[in-house]
Amino acid sequence: MKDQFYAYIQQLQDQICKGLEDSDGKAKFQEDLWERPEGGGGRTRVIENGNVFEKGGVNISAVHGKLPDTMQKMFGVGEADFFACGLSLVIHPKSPMVPTVHANWRYFEMYNEEGEIINQWFGGGQDLTPYYLFEEDAKHFHQTCKTACDKHNPEFYPLYKKKCDEYFWNAHRNEARGIGGLFFDYLKDTSNSELAKQTDTKMSMEDWYNFVTEVGNSFLDAYLPIVERRKELPYTEANKTWQEIRRGRYVEFNLVYDKGTLFGLKTNGRIESILMSLPPHVQWVYNHHPEVGSEEEKLIKVLASPIDWV
Repeated sequence: MKDQFYAYIQQLQDQICKGLEDSDGKAKFQEDLWERPEGGGGRTRVIENGNVFEKGGVNISAVHGKLPDTMQKMFGVGEADFFACGLSLVIHPKSPMVPTVHANWRYFEMYNEEGEIINQWFGGGQDLTPYYLFEEDAKHFHQTCKTACDKHNPEFYPLYKKKCDEYFWNAHRNEARGIGGLFFDYLKDTSNSELAKQTDTKMSMEDWYNFVTEVGNSFLDAYLPIVERRKELPYTEANKTWQEIRRGRYVEFNLVYDKGTLFGLKTNGRIESILMSLPPHVQWVYNHHPEVGSEEEKLIKVLASPIDWV
């Protein structure tokens, strides 16, 4: 399974980078290969200063070795070996009319002293963070997510949409990071899982592979039509300022709550790859509140309480 999934994310990285480059029309991804001293490594690809994309990364990694102490405590296990691989992307467009997007698809295995798999699961999802709310875009993104989910189980979309709304929540701000999408974790052989009890669904690891790759394959269909609709819209300096203030909230979530960031830091991951999710230009304006009745306030109201877009 780990070889199968790693081959998939290598191919998906190529596919997504090509789609984003074609949309940008100017900038190309720069590739950076790296190795992790404790075992494994990755292929980081970063795009910067394009026509459309100000900064973005589409990274894959496969790391292995002894499970660090912090992760042993998190999983409630003693010494163990692990393998983890995944693709993680964050794209920050130049125009405040084009939303930031994040996605991640990952696979994890843990082994006993004999090298036998004692635990394995998939995780991931994709979510959208607009600076100005176009309801047409929100509906399109969520409909694409739902279509991918429905091919496997009609209960998956509402379940993983809800988990996404709960996960990408800045508790200290009491607001969502964006308008959500999908989030799932610990997708295991479901004979005894929480999901099986909730949905009466039996899923093998091969079934989960098919589901997670379905979602991965839907990413460009979910995002690129939105980029194409919005990338030529005019905007003002005030619109850019608002984008940078909202990017500050994005940074707050990634550094305080994001599991992927914390996992990377705790497993001695490559710092440049972990922090590539941070935008290049950000503002923190003291006690900022948007003007009453403005488009900016419209977004804030939506972020205060999740909406069913489909």
